[in-house]
Amino acid sequence: MLHRPRRNRKSQVIRDMVQENHLFASNLIFPLFIIEGNNLKTEVSSMPGIFRYSIDNLLREVESCMNLGLNSFDLFPNIEESLKDKHATVSYKKGNLYLRAIEEVKKNFPEACVVTDVAMDPYSSDGHDGIVEDGKILNDETLEVLGKMALAHAEAGADIIAPSDMMDGRIGYIRQALDANGFKDVSLMSYTAKYASAFYGPFRDALNSAPKMGDKKSYQMNPANSREALIEAQLDADEGADFLMVKPGLPYLDIIKLLSDNFDLPIAAYNVSGEYAMLKAASQNGWLNEERSIMETLLSFKRAGATSILTYHAKEVLEKGWLK
Repeated sequence: MLHRPRRNRKSQVIRDMVQENHLFASNLIFPLFIIEGNNLKTEVSSMPGIFRYSIDNLLREVESCMNLGLNSFDLFPNIEESLKDKHATVSYKKGNLYLRAIEEVKKNFPEACVVTDVAMDPYSSDGHDGIVEDGKILNDETLEVLGKMALAHAEAGADIIAPSDMMDGRIGYIRQALDANGFKDVSLMSYTAKYASAFYGPFRDALNSAPKMGDKKSYQMNPANSREALIEAQLDADEGADFLMVKPGLPYLDIIKLLSDNFDLPIAAYNVSGEYAMLKAASQNGWLNEERSIMETLLSFKRAGATSILTYHAKEVLEKGWLK
């Protein structure tokens, strides 16, 4: 045999030499949950090792991460039920929990990259990403709320705004609103292909943001569809998105690959809460090797074409020295 591929696998040095994909701390974005209060740190029961932080402890966590070389963070708020209403008005109200968190992180760590979530569900009494009327999600009326929310985030210091709502036209609407108000340098990371997935459960527990009625299938994508992601991606690119995101990650590696092959924009993958919970449960029960299964998962996103990975494993892989 002239060709023996095993020759390039015969030692660790050679395997490292020919490795095609590499994972770096700069590829990772760490999602962090925020709660009101002081000196609070409460674990999410369905996500071992992941916590909700009051702002003072959030700052300590960000500092700890940055000391490890982890510099990008996506913030998500747990909003008290009494503050929620049908139009999510608290989402852009001056001095709310989320805006204070953004301001404090940027004030204390100006070099950190803060990604913010734009969607109504954490603030909505209906638990949906849009305004609900007679059981229907109103698309165009929701855009006004999303625009106000995005502007509030930009004013608070957000580096990247990530609309996760899946309303039609929201990237163009938000881009215009940001540009018209002097925020031309604030980036948009669009949740381009966000699927109506079963893997979001622990996240909704963390934020207490599950829908109060119905489901999200009229605006999130059908898991059976792939070509539809190309339509969403083209619209987002045309409307001014700076990143295209696929969510969830593991069940949709083909979609990450599809967007990577067809668009020149950076592709983000969201390694979601359910994926995290599965690996944690399996490793804690001794069914999987934790380090190998986590690193294999994260490398699969890079191999598929993701340039950024939002993952709850981000701090852990750096703390434990798993990035070689």
